[in-house]
Amino acid sequence: MSFTVATTGILAGSTRNRMSERQSRLNKSASIMDFDKLLKPEAVKVLTSASSKKRLMQELSDLAEHAYDLSAGSVLDALLEREALGPTGVGHGVALPHARLDGLDEVVGAFVLLDKPIDFNSVDRQPVDIAFALFAPEDAGVEHLKALALVSRTLRDTSICSKLRANPNPATLHTILTSAQSEQAA
Repeated sequence: MSFTVATTGILAGSTRNRMSERQSRLNKSASIMDFDKLLKPEAVKVLTSASSKKRLMQELSDLAEHAYDLSAGSVLDALLEREALGPTGVGHGVALPHARLDGLDEVVGAFVLLDKPIDFNSVDRQPVDIAFALFAPEDAGVEHLKALALVSRTLRDTSICSKLRANPNPATLHTILTSAQSEQAA
């Protein structure tokens, strides 16, 4: 009887330790993906001249080149190739174009606020005025999905989108996005 109790106690402690280690790894993994790491301040822009979906994609590509030293041509090709699989306009004026690229070590993003919404073939057929592009390494699996989930969850929040639309200043937009994650967690 005492051997059984002692063994059960050891096993229970071992199970708790494994669960604690697993939770610690999950928490560490979850904390890796945040807007501060995903989006540089110089990767945020307000556009006054995008007149089409392709032009917006070009602007996002140029922004990625400027902020992350990526080839704008390669970025544009990858975005258009992904978009050909199906539109990334998720509704409510938001688009989440994304692509996998050679030469990246981590998932990064670019954010654009348009002063005039454009047609993007969105699921709800509404024009887009908020675009958050994600660029992931070719071999990024779960990190790419975590980034998409983070951005999607954030931009589904109507109060955050309202703040973004009301503040056409890139530094303010960056602050809204990077602080949105902590507000959602609270």
